[in-house]
Amino acid sequence: MPQTADNLLSDPEIATAYEDVRSDKSATTWMVLKYISGTSDALKLDSTGEGEISEMVEHLGDDEAAVMRRAKMTTQIGQVKQVLRSYAIEIQTDSKTDLKDSEVTMKLRKAMGANYDRQASGY
Repeated sequence: MPQTADNLLSDPEIATAYEDVRSDKSATTWMVLKYISGTSDALKLDSTGEGEISEMVEHLGDDEAAVMRRAKMTTQIGQVKQVLRSYAIEIQTDSKTDLKDSEVTMKLRKAMGANYDRQASGY
């Protein structure tokens, strides 16, 4: 059976966590999705948090996704975007070291347009 956004992201906790991240009334600032198993294409909610990007990065595994799995992810990204529609930036990386608080924050500021602290931020 081909994977669709509905069965790829069928875990109801994913939608709940996504709404929490998007809500101004929730303190949740991030979520991490992982594959249910090494052979399944379905995703599950792994973790959520209220802290900085560095806290989220702690929940990402080292080399968790094998090369073939990563190749398949590129085709699944479109399906994931059908469910997780609103986001400021997309970062594709092979290394957790690319996810430093300062670098991600700068990308977010650039994506959001106005940065009134621009002279102090160095971009």
